[in-house]
Amino acid sequence: MTHSSFEAQVDAYLDGELAAAETRELETHLAQCLECTRFRDRRLELRAAIVAGVPTFQAPAALRERVRAAARARSPSARVFRRFNVQSVWRPLAIAASLAVVALGSWTLALQHAAGEALANDVLSSHIRSLMPGHLTDVPSSDQHTVKPWFNGRLDFSPPVYDFAGRGYPLLGGRIDYLDGRAVAALVYGRRQHVINVFVWPAGRGPSGGPKTRDRQGYHMLHWTTPDYGYWVVSDLGVTEVQDFAQLLGSH
Repeated sequence: MTHSSFEAQVDAYLDGELAAAETRELETHLAQCLECTRFRDRRLELRAAIVAGVPTFQAPAALRERVRAAARARSPSARVFRRFNVQSVWRPLAIAASLAVVALGSWTLALQHAAGEALANDVLSSHIRSLMPGHLTDVPSSDQHTVKPWFNGRLDFSPPVYDFAGRGYPLLGGRIDYLDGRAVAALVYGRRQHVINVFVWPAGRGPSGGPKTRDRQGYHMLHWTTPDYGYWVVSDLGVTEVQDFAQLLGSH
């Protein structure tokens, strides 16, 4: 089973709609594939967010009765049609349609929030995993002119790389990571005995935005987008120093 075939079947799997043989094959793949397990978990988080955040609406009893009456009253007879007050039926329907638009907006916001939280969890996991011995850098170097060319041919974009040693944030190297369904650049900086991971990949078509801060498990995370790139900065430094570093990075 490939990743793409798993992603195509995951909703049917979660709904219990797959045949027994397909279910066994998919679960065997899940047991061996961390990437698809994360994809499944994000799907579960998304479903939970929808259930928790999207209101449900039931048509009022009076509206349902009016619609039923309208259906019963349908007749080619002009006399019956004149007695039928069309406006009295469609006015409540218009209100119901407006409520549906509001519900759709809430559903969209819930989807966006769930996707953002799932990505933040993946970013934090990648940062923590990088702190294990031998995982921090693929190209250990304090020279930006060594680190930046190393990414050529390994990524489909050329990430911006800077050395801030003169400001107390020396470049330690870089590596390739996998986030948001694609390979990304991870740039590693130091600050005393602390590590700062900067995850960079091309920005989507959405609007650019300033830094948003999340605090999780003792780590501070900042995320922002520019017209060209999306950035995530993660470290256990104090939040003020993390913000100072992010401002320094964003000014280039």
